[in-house]
Amino acid sequence: MQARSALFDLYGDYLRPRGGRAPVAALVKLLAPLGIAPPAVRTAVSRMVRQGWLHPLRLVSGPGYLLTPKAARRLDEASARIYRTGRASWDGRFDLVLLGTPVGRRDAQRLSFLGYGMLDERSWVAPRQADEIDTVLLEAGVAYERFSASHTAGSPGVTDVVSRAWNLDEIGRAYEEFVDSQRPVVTAINARSSDEAAYAARFQLVHAWRSFLFRDPQLPTSLLPPRWPGLSAATFFDKHAARLRPAADRFVERSLAAATRGGRVGFSEP
Repeated sequence: MQARSALFDLYGDYLRPRGGRAPVAALVKLLAPLGIAPPAVRTAVSRMVRQGWLHPLRLVSGPGYLLTPKAARRLDEASARIYRTGRASWDGRFDLVLLGTPVGRRDAQRLSFLGYGMLDERSWVAPRQADEIDTVLLEAGVAYERFSASHTAGSPGVTDVVSRAWNLDEIGRAYEEFVDSQRPVVTAINARSSDEAAYAARFQLVHAWRSFLFRDPQLPTSLLPPRWPGLSAATFFDKHAARLRPAADRFVERSLAAATRGGRVGFSEP
């Protein structure tokens, strides 16, 4: 697990609900159970500051970092997709984006994160609009046009569009592998396990689940194949994320309190 990715998970799942800020000492302590060393935390924090995701600030306990508005919006959007809250029903229309020129790998990943699939190098489609796509394409310097599209009588069915834009077989296998790999991690945690162990197991679970934000466009049920593995995987995730949450929260609260009492710990302010 990379330190930068873990920091996004930490802020999104635990620190955002607690004001989106934390002292450096807490960041070190909260990433330690994941095997991430203080120097890696420092490098990742500095990089996120340069990229506009974190803002340095002085807390009572010493140096700390606050989410920027851009980061807070991104994490709130990601959280809504991870926990599938506020999801609207599908109206039968796709958001179709036609690009003037193909985008590079980095911007293609950003489009995938927003739920868009590629029909060809210059045509991307999503089952619902994502407002951030305009910002992504403007930052990429790519001319584009957007359309709200639906099928007309006699045209190929929506399943043809879906199969061209997304490899559902591959995504389905990834969901099955997710459950197979995470089951021994989370079921090993029981009432006798420490809060730290529960926190580490839940962190790994959420981190693995978050990867589907870049792979699964979260298609409406009407566009999914029968016995879609993503549904049973979501049930598995919800069950264990909720079961481990109280112990994980206790570990986070103790770590934040200890960092506040201890002041500057782990490394100095970048």
